[in-house]
Amino acid sequence: MNSILKKVLTYLVFPVIIVGLTYAIVKSVMQPVEFNKMKDYRVSIGVQRLKDIRDLQVAYKNVNGKYTSQIDSLIDFYKEGKMKIVMQVGSKDDSVAVENTNRIKKRNPRIKPEEMLALYNNGEKLVFQIENEIPVRDTLFRSRTDFRVDSLKYIPFCGEPVIMDATVKMVSGVKVPLFEASMPFKSLLKGVDNQLRINLDAEREDQGRYPGLQVGSITAPNNNAGNWE
Repeated sequence: MNSILKKVLTYLVFPVIIVGLTYAIVKSVMQPVEFNKMKDYRVSIGVQRLKDIRDLQVAYKNVNGKYTSQIDSLIDFYKEGKMKIVMQVGSKDDSVAVENTNRIKKRNPRIKPEEMLALYNNGEKLVFQIENEIPVRDTLFRSRTDFRVDSLKYIPFCGEPVIMDATVKMVSGVKVPLFEASMPFKSLLKGVDNQLRINLDAEREDQGRYPGLQVGSITAPNNNAGNWE
């Protein structure tokens, strides 16, 4: 009986235990590896979205003089808004154009860019700058085939809204528009190993850092930097 039990333990039970322990060890080693792999991928998507929000916020402020706290306002600005850009007509390397321009401005110091453009269109060689108003959507993200403006309001992989705020603060006696946009790891890493995500949050908080992705700040001006930069 003892011999049979010994054989059962040797050929059946012990191998199962060894396989189980091996699996547990491999799993414990691979869990952080898989977590970091998924975290890096999701963070890369989140960072790009926050960069896009930052670019739109800067364009919005250039037109409106302040940032907005509403993602929908940014989306509407992209779809319907217009912005002014400065275009140079002619070349400064063209000596004839430079001479003609100086001559005309000397004769008429108050000549408007629109009048210069009319002369240019009539064949006059000139070099000057003129402001042109064009739709925002024809300026920003034109080369980005993956850009979807309606997605900006959501944190990737979870569908929760991006946390955004804006304000105007007195800094050294000057009113400074500020904004921030955030994606907490709790949302961005939803569905990934929760304990490892909790550990990541705790590590960030111990370091005095935001437990997630954030661009800009409404409490401390940082030139709209992202906390991944």
